[in-house]
Amino acid sequence: MTRETTINLLLALLLLGAPILAASLGEPFYVTLATRIVVLALAAVGLNMALGLGGLLSFGHAAFFGLGGYVAGILATHAFNAEPLFAGIPATTSMPLIWVVAVAVAGLIALPIGAISLRTSGVYFIMITLAFAQMIYYFAISWPAYGGEDGLSLSMRNAFPGVNTAKPLPYFLICYAALMAALLLFRVVEGSRFGSALQAARQNGTRLAAVGIAPFNIRLVAFAVSAMITGFAGALYADLNRFVGPSMLSWHMSGELIVLIILGGKGRLFGPVAGAMIFVFFEYVLGGITERWQFFLGLILLGIVLFARGGLLGLLSGKPRHV
Repeated sequence: MTRETTINLLLALLLLGAPILAASLGEPFYVTLATRIVVLALAAVGLNMALGLGGLLSFGHAAFFGLGGYVAGILATHAFNAEPLFAGIPATTSMPLIWVVAVAVAGLIALPIGAISLRTSGVYFIMITLAFAQMIYYFAISWPAYGGEDGLSLSMRNAFPGVNTAKPLPYFLICYAALMAALLLFRVVEGSRFGSALQAARQNGTRLAAVGIAPFNIRLVAFAVSAMITGFAGALYADLNRFVGPSMLSWHMSGELIVLIILGGKGRLFGPVAGAMIFVFFEYVLGGITERWQFFLGLILLGIVLFARGGLLGLLSGKPRHV
């Protein structure tokens, strides 16, 4: 077992054990805090598949995160009000069904965005993904039927069969299981022939095309799968906060996801998890001491970029990974 594998296992156990202990001590706030870490890590796992494996620096993944959230909010609102959706389609408060719809919507929106964006590269790719995300953001704030700038509140959490999702710990366990499944998918993709082709497309697309594999198709599929995972996280985030608003679609959220990956380690399995832990620690611990907690987070981010390009996990494992 490598040092990084040991660190990953410890992070997984810490992330599972800490909220269980907090719940046993009657501290639901810390369970909710751990759930926030898990959901943000899940969203970053999605981006890590595009960025870490494919080298696709998308600054528009907040669009898919927000779309997943709005799917959960809209379906729940219509179901609570006993109103059908468009064309008489019934709404639902079932989490599994909402997740399926959120993942499908994120994937379907990602395909045309990716098909256009992937015809560019470098800073042009970054800017065009940002432009698409901002288009969806401004569409959301101009849609008064679902809250517009004020967002959309959920009167209660959606339902999961056999689980009381209103309680913090059961909902945490649902989100934790989703994160572990996404990490497993990331590992499977990374070790598959598709993952090898994706990493080859990142390194040299011309050589990949020379052996008969179209880099564009590989990148497009990776971009869509990445968006689907992030959209799934958005649906969980909406249920966590019982609220969805345009802030989930803003470029600030895209920036946060990129920061999580850089902090933990780009392309590393548990990089998003470590990054989410650091980010939420600074947000809630230092945020309670000073309003300028981002300054200290920025110092750490600067140090990692300059001296530890493998992120926190690369630093701890002693094996920087250049991806």
